[in-house]
Amino acid sequence: CAGFFKQFGTIKKLRLAKNKKTGKSKHFGFIEFESPEVAKIVSECMHNYLMFEHMFQVHLIPPERVHPKLWKGPSRWHKPVDWVQIERKRHDKERTLEEHKKLVGEILKRDQKKRKKIEAAGIDYECPP
Repeated sequence: CAGFFKQFGTIKKLRLAKNKKTGKSKHFGFIEFESPEVAKIVSECMHNYLMFEHMFQVHLIPPERVHPKLWKGPSRWHKPVDWVQIERKRHDKERTLEEHKKLVGEILKRDQKKRKKIEAAGIDYECPP
């Protein structure tokens, strides 16, 4: 993105919005150019420009409307959440006797539902225990 907008002028700051969990783009961002004239030209030229199957909506924001925390922390690299490791820890955790009984009870309840559905369908099948 920065490489494309460099053709208009020097970019002072660039901030692309990303999803915190996945690190994927939210398809919007903010660019600050060295001079306000360049920003005005970019907003006029690039508004409703089609790129990579996305329509650019470019708006010029006056400095007084820019949020003070807009440029806070954009230089950090995103480290995606390792959901496999989180689920592995949740699955492998030590359980109390009550938690284990509840887990087994839920499994047996699901098993009974499946057996009833099989019987209702008229299928003669003996499920393994």
